[in-house]
Amino acid sequence: FISLQMSRWIAKRATGVRLVDGRTGNSQVDWLYETVARLTRQANLPMPEVGIYESPEVNAFATGPSKSRSLVAVSSGLLRSMRPDEVEGVLAHEVAHIANGDMVTMTLLQGVMNAFVMFFARVIAYALTRSNDSRNNNGSYYLIVIVLQLVLGILGSLVVNWFSRYREFRADHGGIRSIAF
Repeated sequence: FISLQMSRWIAKRATGVRLVDGRTGNSQVDWLYETVARLTRQANLPMPEVGIYESPEVNAFATGPSKSRSLVAVSSGLLRSMRPDEVEGVLAHEVAHIANGDMVTMTLLQGVMNAFVMFFARVIAYALTRSNDSRNNNGSYYLIVIVLQLVLGILGSLVVNWFSRYREFRADHGGIRSIAF
C-alpha cells in the first residue's frame, strides 16, 4: 500500500517526468494535454497529471494510487515516432487503465500472492521437517522455506502475469471504445 501511495512520486523521479499543463505554447505538448483531458472527460474521470519524459523508447504508462490521483506519462520517443492518431490510441489505452483501476488491482493481487507464497512455504516446510528431534530440523526448515518461496513465487508470478495480460487486453478494448468513430 505504501508503494502504491508513492507510485506517482516514484515514477516521476525514476523517469524524470516533466509535468505539462496545456499552456506551454508548444503545440505538440499542449495537444497531448488536451487529448488526455478529452479522453478522461469521456471516461468520466478526474484529470490526471500529464507528463513527458526523455527516452528514445516508444513507451507510455499510467500510475497512481487512485482514479483521482493518477499520472499519464509518455516518452519523447513515442511523440517523435508516432502519428497523432497513434498517440491518441496509446493515451486512450492508458486512460482505460485508470478507469479500470488497474494500478490498485495489480498491487493488491501481487500483495495477496506474496502473502500466500510466504504462508504456504512455511506450512509445507513445517510439515516436512517436524519430528521429535527439532535440533536437526532447524537448518533444513529454513532451506526448505527458501526453496519453496522461490518455486511458489515463480508459480505465483505466472498467475500475476496472466492477469496483467488480461488487464492489458481490457485496456486495449477500453481505449478502442473511447476513440471509435
